[in-house]
Amino acid sequence: MASLNAAKQQIRSAMKNKLGALSHEAVKSQSSVVFNTLKNFKPYVDAKRVSVFLSMPTGEIQTDGIVRHALESGKEVFIPYLHKNPLASPNLPARVMDMVRLRDLHDYESLKPDRWGIPSIDPATVHERQSVFGGSDQTLLDLILMPGVAFDIDPETRAIRRLGHGKGFYDYFINRHNQKSVELGKQETPVLLYGLALSEQFLSSPSEGSVPVGPHDQPLDGLILGNGEIKSPPAAK
Repeated sequence: MASLNAAKQQIRSAMKNKLGALSHEAVKSQSSVVFNTLKNFKPYVDAKRVSVFLSMPTGEIQTDGIVRHALESGKEVFIPYLHKNPLASPNLPARVMDMVRLRDLHDYESLKPDRWGIPSIDPATVHERQSVFGGSDQTLLDLILMPGVAFDIDPETRAIRRLGHGKGFYDYFINRHNQKSVELGKQETPVLLYGLALSEQFLSSPSEGSVPVGPHDQPLDGLILGNGEIKSPPAAK
């Protein structure tokens, strides 16, 4: 496990340097390409309940246009919310992620940036909102649009691999979402996981390294890059 964490940290460090050299205009341009690709992409078009990450100001795809389009299209839009884990156990993470629904465009525009510059839900309003794990209803997501530090394709299995920031928020959330889906008898329509990434975040050759994965790392159903390319794993037989 120590060697796995060290390998992940090495990729994160190298990617931080690479992305730090990108201009604001380059990120803006790639974000526009991702948005224009996504809005006509069938998994997105068909999705009724969509989770969208809200972006840091630099170093990743900017999702403002996606959130606005999803809301204006009548989709139920959920965004990440981090909170203390209500299940106290030394084997579980101290902080976990839920997905909380935005009411409308005005609600989205009223969000205040946190210390990383990411628009964030006011904790005082969370109890009033629909969320995936906050109540007893049957809320499940159709599509999760995920951030990441680096992505690649496993040369043997062709699985799309994602390296996150190291907190495990998405992996733990997806595991809980899958468990809820089974409990509700809806596992035949699993949530779709798609990464959104700048072209520089995709490791396309051995010289750039590869994404190390452990047993809890979730493979993706697809990846949309800033050059408009869509990466997909082989179709299941």
